[in-house]
Amino acid sequence: QVQLAESGGGLVQAGASLRLSCAASGLTSSGFVLGWFRQAPGKGREFVAAMTWSGSSLKYADSVKGRFTISRENAKNTVVLQMNSLKPDDTAVYYCAARRIRSILYTMDQRDEYEYWGQGTQVTVSS
Repeated sequence: QVQLAESGGGLVQAGASLRLSCAASGLTSSGFVLGWFRQAPGKGREFVAAMTWSGSSLKYADSVKGRFTISRENAKNTVVLQMNSLKPDDTAVYYCAARRIRSILYTMDQRDEYEYWGQGTQVTVSS
C-alpha cells in the first residue's frame, strides 16, 4: 500500500543546490520514518537523512550535516531533500525510503530496516 516516487535529480556544478522530492502514499495510518539513501557507482547504499512522518525527529549523516535538509510538505504528502553546497562526492542515485515505527527505540539510519523504496533519481555533481 505504501508507494514512493522520487524526482528532482539532475546534473549540476559543484556548489550548486538541488531539491529532491518524494511523493508518498499510504503513510497516514501508522507511524513511519521517511529516509533518503544514496548509492554511488561501486559502493553500497548509504544513509543520508531521515525524519519521522510526524516531524518529531530528524537525523542526518555526518557527511551532509549543514548542507542538506529533510522536510515534509503535508499538503502534497511529500518529503523533500534540499541539497545545498553540492560536492562531486554527492554524486549518486538517491532513493527515498520508508519504514514503520515498531518500537519506541526505533532507528532511522539502518538501511535494512526500511521496507519501502522508490525507484531512485540520479544526482550528478561536476567539478
